[in-house]
Amino acid sequence: MTSETDFGGLCIRYDARVLTPRAWTVLQARWAVEISDDLPAGPILELFAGAGQIGLLAALGSGRPLIAVDVDPVACDFARANAEAAGLAGLVEVREGDLGEALAPGELFGLIIADPPYLPTASVRSWPEDPPLAIDGGADGLGPARRCLKIAAGHLAPGGALLLQLANDAQADLVADIPPWRERHRRSTRHGVVSLLKGAEPPIGG
Repeated sequence: MTSETDFGGLCIRYDARVLTPRAWTVLQARWAVEISDDLPAGPILELFAGAGQIGLLAALGSGRPLIAVDVDPVACDFARANAEAAGLAGLVEVREGDLGEALAPGELFGLIIADPPYLPTASVRSWPEDPPLAIDGGADGLGPARRCLKIAAGHLAPGGALLLQLANDAQADLVADIPPWRERHRRSTRHGVVSLLKGAEPPIGG
């Protein structure tokens, strides 16, 4: 059965095969809009897009095109349908497939949004209503996040930014300084954390 939810003013449709949109993640989309004017031009890239709600709200607020990537064909179908329902179909390209294979070499983005699964595998059984593919982050919960950082490092335009969604401050602390990244800001709620990361700046004179 298809359900609907209000996500920052967008009507988002989904069903039990994809992750239910979390209201707190509106924070990530609104932060993307807030920083958009200060970043290099071009599309937003969203990794682990799910039903598309975060990227769609960011695209709507910023006016930037969106490339949304997810490996799950059901999630991709919902993302396309939600883009069309929001009147954003002309701005949105949904790519189904592995994160690394969905992007062309040299394809650069001024803003990247990443929403990886972040629960440790041992905790997945505590959330039986959620599809494991959407929440299982591996042994320590950070496997997909590390992959996002690696992929984003090859596709972020100079001066661009990555907004990475994680479970808590402890996870954010662990990825804050994985080369070449440096955390610049962090915003937290009682439900999760979003970290703003940029590439490490070269030394003066380097």
